[in-house]
Amino acid sequence: MRVLLISTYDLGRQPFGLASPAAWLREAGVDVRLADVSRERLRQDDVQAARLVAFFLPMHTATRLAIPVMERVRAWNPGARLCAYGLYAPLNAALLRERGVTDIFGGEFEAGLRDLAIEMSSAGEEGEKKLPGNLTTPDLKVGPTGEGDGGAGAVPRLAFRTPDRAGLPDLSRYAALQIGAERRTAGYTEASRGCKHLCRHCPIVPVYNGRFRVVPVPVVMADIRAQVAAGARHITFGDPDFFNGIGHATAVVDAFGREFPGVSFDVTIKVEHLLRQAGALPRLREAGCAFVTSAVESIDDAVLARLEKGHTREDVERAVALCREAGLVLAPTFVAFTPWTTLRSYCELLETIARLDLIDQVAPIQLAIRLLVTEGSRLLALEDLRALIGGFDPRSLTYPWRHPDPRADALQERLAGLVGVELSASRRGTFERVWHEAHEAAGLHGPPELPAPRPRTAVPYLNEPWYC
Repeated sequence: MRVLLISTYDLGRQPFGLASPAAWLREAGVDVRLADVSRERLRQDDVQAARLVAFFLPMHTATRLAIPVMERVRAWNPGARLCAYGLYAPLNAALLRERGVTDIFGGEFEAGLRDLAIEMSSAGEEGEKKLPGNLTTPDLKVGPTGEGDGGAGAVPRLAFRTPDRAGLPDLSRYAALQIGAERRTAGYTEASRGCKHLCRHCPIVPVYNGRFRVVPVPVVMADIRAQVAAGARHITFGDPDFFNGIGHATAVVDAFGREFPGVSFDVTIKVEHLLRQAGALPRLREAGCAFVTSAVESIDDAVLARLEKGHTREDVERAVALCREAGLVLAPTFVAFTPWTTLRSYCELLETIARLDLIDQVAPIQLAIRLLVTEGSRLLALEDLRALIGGFDPRSLTYPWRHPDPRADALQERLAGLVGVELSASRRGTFERVWHEAHEAAGLHGPPELPAPRPRTAVPYLNEPWYC
């Protein structure tokens, strides 16, 4: 039996969400093909030969791009069984069912995919038509404590396998680490999944509900070893929060530093963990950490409280200082436009970025990100937000909202166009244009007070410009 796994978009990186289940399927003797349509054309013969076609949906953009591909698959192979897996699969279960998807897996999807393929193979073509569909995380309600109840929505515990990347495009075709004029081929792995925290806007929360799972260090190292052998000189750890389990994280860092001197890496860490685990930051740098991404989201304490981020503006400034002291580059990400963002507070965000000398460390797209309200989001519990949104929009896969001040929406639209077009412009040049647009919209005039430009070599970054 042939299984086809499809990825439509994964931030410009080689999709772990294809390589990991491929290992499980191949170990079970299943014939599996991988298609990353962000880097290669979907082959009609691969679709027509598959009895099960599964779409990896790790994020919002990937899900939107998958919908038309599903239609093409159904046209080319009407008899194929369609499956969706990843964080955004259970969030959009109703819509996916309408598109002909019968099986949906959320977190920790590998065993479910394997078992489905084995069941279909055993049942045969006639019997498989009678197999029920699957939904591994049917209950997307989030309790006040985030504690799992072990019921139908529980996240499975898996014995992780080393991902099998055979059949994927070469790493050189994906996003790379840029350090000045040097470009390093980048790989990607995960040392843990899920998250202990319950930030209101995060798509991980409805699926994992405060749980996280660690991948054994030998499995992590085996995956990195294979990618380094394939040419990777940099590794992105895609954990939602690398410091969720500090003991596990430091074990991974220490093993990485011993085995791969000269290979760099990047991680994502919450602001509160940067503060709590400040003593571990030099350890990251010594092992080869090129930069740390942190979801700052806002510098407005009222907005941070609504999002339940667990940090304050003061905490952000302390985290920036701690990373600098440790010799680490901090790359903040933002949800720059929310229903509670005013023109003045947006200008304050820009002024803070400049004052903290972060201009070159903030990807321009971060200056135009708009809050997404998805199915299952804890944001829907906020009464003031519910007053601003309409019904679910199946085209955008969100609950659209309008800002009480139309000027804020207009500014976001202008800035999204600006940062989306000028991808090759310098970060500083784009920042200055954003500054002028925002201050003009807010009725605030005068030239920006910007710090002196820093050497570009001091700011490593991945050259994939989009984020969500």
